[in-house]
Amino acid sequence: MNFDYAFAWSIVPDLFQGLLVTVQVVVLGFLLAVAVGLILAVAQRSQLILIRRLSSGYLSFFRNTPLMVQLYVLFFALPLAGITLPAVSTGVIGLGLYYGAYIAEAFRGAIEGVPAGQWEAARALDFDTATTWRRIVLPQALKPMLPVLGNYLIGMFKETPLLAVISIPELFQAAKQIAGMTYRYNEPYTVMALMFLAISVPTSLLFHYFERRRHV
Repeated sequence: MNFDYAFAWSIVPDLFQGLLVTVQVVVLGFLLAVAVGLILAVAQRSQLILIRRLSSGYLSFFRNTPLMVQLYVLFFALPLAGITLPAVSTGVIGLGLYYGAYIAEAFRGAIEGVPAGQWEAARALDFDTATTWRRIVLPQALKPMLPVLGNYLIGMFKETPLLAVISIPELFQAAKQIAGMTYRYNEPYTVMALMFLAISVPTSLLFHYFERRRHV
């Protein structure tokens, strides 16, 4: 089948709408994942055994079950318990909870990389726990996290086709619908791939820029 450039151009608006949904879900999901990951990383250093065990249980569950299964449970199983969420909200929560488990491990490594002398200095200055985390530990832990967070953000973009299982009209779903209605597959999937590249490549370059600035 030949590639029809006129047809490819004509479907750009429809695919762009799907791209906007993709960006919305990924950005919100990423912010949730960072928040969840940070909370879990801090919880793992808690002096309370129960909190540490709950954190470990969360990490074990979300890291050892597929994202598609988690999305399916959130969208189709929770309504059986009386909890119904819109598809887009389900996608945001699903991505956030899933990637939060991985980002938590990255945060944990970055926090453990903070020199012990920094903790001792905070105690010597009589800083409370909240001030120690906010003013000393987290600023130092976040700097080496930038490239890791960039990789996870790009990874989330590549996972968005899974959102089709809960009927979110994201980019892949839009391309699939166009292909199903027109029986032309080269154009919608090629344009879709180019749109993904248009998002992922600048995102990667942006995080590389932040990383270089960190070493300046």
